[in-house]
Amino acid sequence: MNGQLHVRKAESDSQIHAVADLAAIIWNEHFTPIIGEKQVAYMVDKFQSYPALTGQIADGYEYYQFFDGDEFCGYCGIHPEDGRLFLSKLYIKKECRGRHLATQAFGFLKNLCRERGYSAIWLTCNKHNDNSLAVYRHLGFQVTDAQEADIGGGFIMDDYIMEYRI
Repeated sequence: MNGQLHVRKAESDSQIHAVADLAAIIWNEHFTPIIGEKQVAYMVDKFQSYPALTGQIADGYEYYQFFDGDEFCGYCGIHPEDGRLFLSKLYIKKECRGRHLATQAFGFLKNLCRERGYSAIWLTCNKHNDNSLAVYRHLGFQVTDAQEADIGGGFIMDDYIMEYRI
């Protein structure tokens, strides 16, 4: 397609299922080389599955689908926290990367922050996810801290905390 982002809030069951299905594809393709097949399977089930997403939405998370024309290309999950926006998830499927959709999605998120009066966008990113770290740095995010979080199942998330001030 042409690289023109269209955003739709995921609210219906079919939209949330579509996000979960795309999450499984993206995670297996992108994260298996970084954290391994077993941790990917665990994390998709715990954080990206339909039950996980519906539980997060019940706790105040919002999910948005990204389209390029009619093609479902990616999604994000966000949550307000202490006057800032937590960017829990931002994923673009492999064949849609390079169209500047993440940059446009970031523009959408910055506008959302301005509309809601949030002071910053913050996120966590795996320390070995070099491509994503480069994208976030290019967008203006700065590393503010690092954390290791035990997520159960014998797995640890080893992340940088990054922030973009609005």
